[in-house]
Amino acid sequence: MNEIVIEGRKIGPGHRPFIIAEMSGNHNQSLERALAIVEAAAKAGADALKIQTYTADTMTLNLENPDFRIEDRESLWKGNTLYRLYQQAYTPWEWHKPIFDRARELGMIPFSTPFDETAVDFLEELDVPMYKIASFENTDIPLIKKVASTGKPMIISTGMATAAELDETVRTAREAGCKDLILLKCTSTYPADPADSNLLTIPHMKELFDCQVGLSDHTLGVGVAVAAVALGATVIEKHFTLSRAEGGVDAAFSLEPEEMKALVLETERAWRSLGRIHYGPTEREQASLKFRRSIYAAEDIRAGEKLTRQNIRVIRPGYGLPPKYYEMLLGKELKRDVKKGTPLSWEQLL
Repeated sequence: MNEIVIEGRKIGPGHRPFIIAEMSGNHNQSLERALAIVEAAAKAGADALKIQTYTADTMTLNLENPDFRIEDRESLWKGNTLYRLYQQAYTPWEWHKPIFDRARELGMIPFSTPFDETAVDFLEELDVPMYKIASFENTDIPLIKKVASTGKPMIISTGMATAAELDETVRTAREAGCKDLILLKCTSTYPADPADSNLLTIPHMKELFDCQVGLSDHTLGVGVAVAAVALGATVIEKHFTLSRAEGGVDAAFSLEPEEMKALVLETERAWRSLGRIHYGPTEREQASLKFRRSIYAAEDIRAGEKLTRQNIRVIRPGYGLPPKYYEMLLGKELKRDVKKGTPLSWEQLL
């Protein structure tokens, strides 16, 4: 699997997971809060800061009829129209540059999710290094062609998409100019239930589409993300906020700073633990071999005396003969006296 390099940061199985902090609408329409989120994400160790580029008018129509209302009883946004929701959640386009500049100053990679062609053109003016396609747009073929034509790396969330739909999306992106592609396993419910994550899809998706696969995670906590890394995820994206208690359109399923710090730490630990296929002691385990069990004299034994279950035992440490020879030694005699606590060896036997 080829690694992908974005602004000097290498992404791939041979590198620690690439962690994306998604701001979304958690700035609550305050640039000051948005910049504070950027700073908190950098302090927590995130590799990238992602926002979303749209306006209510580029997303939908300002209508009240049922098609444009959110009525799902379990939705965080029940009762809203789509237009009002996007008015609350959008990131003003004039904020993009200060947000991106601050992220870069702090060592993060800033980028965005465009939701229409005008957003792509705007982001190109800001020279973003890569693009994200949201799950709800992963079947928007014209948008995917537009983004892919920039030639920049693309990350595509796969929420709700069938294998056939993803095949069309991936082929479209590659044919339109995308050379570096990462798919993110995603469950498009907010928050998502871990039982709906189906992380075993990650290695299958990696093989099916011959690309890196990560996770866009809307579950609570960091456990699902850690499990994803164990299954080969190279990228983890989580929504991020300063405080869930302070509210925000996505706050309920967003990580707070200490949780993001834990995500960075625990996903790297999971990645480091994968290693390679290996049997036998590691280099660091060599010193522990002496604490295995082996056969020792449990009493003083005179030369010519038979070995019995009373005078020899299998105990720690491991300087004597291996335990597998215990039955063979019973009834044998020694050439010379041995004291209690002596490890047995073949040289001592008659």
